[in-house]
Amino acid sequence: MTDHAGRRRARRLAIGTAVVLALAGMNGPWVYRFSTEKYHEYKINRPEYKADNGKWEVVNFPEKYRQNTIHAALLHTGKVLLVAGSGNNADNFDAKKFDTRIWDPVLGTIKKIPTPADLFCTGHTQLSNGNLLIAGGTKRYEKLKGDVTKAGGLMVVHNENPDKPITLPAGTKFTGKENGKTFVSKDPVVVERATKVFDKATGTFLRNDPGLGRIYVEAQKKGAKYETGTQDNYRVQGLSGADARNTYGIAEKIALDKKDFQGIRDAYEFDPVAEKYIKVDPMNEARWYPTLTTMSDGRILSLSGLDEIGQLVPGKNELYDPKTKKWTYTTHTRQFPTYPAISLMQNGDMFYSGANAGYGPDNVGRDPGIWNVATDKFTKLKGLSDPKLLETAGTVLLPPAQDEKYMVIGGGGVGESKLSSRKTRVIDLLAANPRFTDGPSLEKGTRYPQYSILPDDTVMISGGAEDYRGRGASNILQARMYDAKTGKLRRVADPLVGRNYHSGSILLPDGRIMFFGSDSLYADKADTKPGKFEQRIEIYTPPYLYRDARPSLSGGPQTIARGASGTFKSQHTSTIKTARLIRPSASTHVTDVDQRSIALDLKKTKDTLTVTVPKNRNLVESGWYMLFVTDDQGTPSKAQWVKVP
Repeated sequence: MTDHAGRRRARRLAIGTAVVLALAGMNGPWVYRFSTEKYHEYKINRPEYKADNGKWEVVNFPEKYRQNTIHAALLHTGKVLLVAGSGNNADNFDAKKFDTRIWDPVLGTIKKIPTPADLFCTGHTQLSNGNLLIAGGTKRYEKLKGDVTKAGGLMVVHNENPDKPITLPAGTKFTGKENGKTFVSKDPVVVERATKVFDKATGTFLRNDPGLGRIYVEAQKKGAKYETGTQDNYRVQGLSGADARNTYGIAEKIALDKKDFQGIRDAYEFDPVAEKYIKVDPMNEARWYPTLTTMSDGRILSLSGLDEIGQLVPGKNELYDPKTKKWTYTTHTRQFPTYPAISLMQNGDMFYSGANAGYGPDNVGRDPGIWNVATDKFTKLKGLSDPKLLETAGTVLLPPAQDEKYMVIGGGGVGESKLSSRKTRVIDLLAANPRFTDGPSLEKGTRYPQYSILPDDTVMISGGAEDYRGRGASNILQARMYDAKTGKLRRVADPLVGRNYHSGSILLPDGRIMFFGSDSLYADKADTKPGKFEQRIEIYTPPYLYRDARPSLSGGPQTIARGASGTFKSQHTSTIKTARLIRPSASTHVTDVDQRSIALDLKKTKDTLTVTVPKNRNLVESGWYMLFVTDDQGTPSKAQWVKVP
């Protein structure tokens, strides 16, 4: 800028400031607030400010395309899958109104996709073929204590017949032998045959261990007089002969207390090219709030969740084989809270950070550790600060993935606790004795942080709330950039929209980040007005896109095997410093186990770049990736999609 131009700009600013001050003096607080907002808007739109702090913009879809987005995933077509299911709206659930949208961030188009089940609070992960596996969802909404009109609870059905299983349809009636009260099943149940038990030494028959089936039952009529206080045996109506003798129910108290959400077994693959859901075999267990993550052999591990009667799945983890599209149980059982943050390590073990997003006892399955799924060996990890504040914490594999350093961000107390943590914690899993140490602190205790890995080896951390679901108007309108190289955290531009529960973020192929969702419990600081779901999408353009022209990247193969190389064209090879494969995100409930940024070996000529993919299949899982190159100023190219078979 010339001195003359600089003086003109300074004079304009001085005149503008004088006018603002004069108006403020004449018109008082209103004008002061108005002028302050105008100045803030002027400030954040200055090129210098955007080059240092980035820029936020709201994408407000036409009303007919808006939905309560709970889940989002970037597809290899470059489009974003936005899944609401019933959108935490019981009226939608009752009406079987389940929503999915496909959004093209380049063209700005959005369209509705038929949704086959209530994929609200489901689990999902990217598959090697480019499809998105989605499993679980909502069978029944929770009911708070005051809303429960019929006593209900768990009935465990016993089958003592070793020769055959028995199937009881929905509507089966169970009558207590002692209390005389009758309860009705809400769903069908298959009760497996009894198991014959023999003495191992002599081979003598000892007994039949009954097969067990679990079913949710309700009283036939409303009212407290139909509650039960103690365990009782129940006769199954409609059975006769041997079936009547061999089949019975046992239930603890059946009451009018709160009833949790209940899960489904349904599983689908979403095809990004056909843009439709494809039904696959259901899981063995119903799950609501499960985590899906890829194992060393390419199968998908499904963990935790609330089952079909609203209880935490008791460690019955299972595996999906993308080749057969079948589910099988793991050899061992291990229980976790719902949406556990767990991901594949370079040696084939699984790292569990201790972070989670919801339900489960406060003393079961919450310790962070390294888990060998085949042997069930679990090595606890030490040094984690605020270890009781890991619910609604974020977990991210810091870039590049080869360093195997993880960060755990914020978090809160179990359930509806008001407690939240300002901590970030970092662990180096390649160290001889891995141990958590504190990273830079956040300004405020933060539940529900949104976080995304960027091509320049930084991590964007934004939003969240100080209290459970933003109570007390506690949304945090702040964003920070964490530099994985220096370990420093710096403030950048503030988001325009507050986001807490049911929110997330996704890195786009052009290097921007989209933010979605938020489900505040209340709409005011006094917590007297019900909250409203945040339907707006927000886009953050990082500082690196306000610098000089971004490096070009084109041509090259669409498929590169592990250990192999691919050559691409670029007009800026002299300034390009790094190449990264970034796995596309699938985000929900502060859980995004898919994203990782892998450093590639890079060789350059005058106008070509040759990148080499690492050989380790645990580091580079099969599937689609975004290939970014970044120059010496930290400015990334637009991504090229590359498939690793």
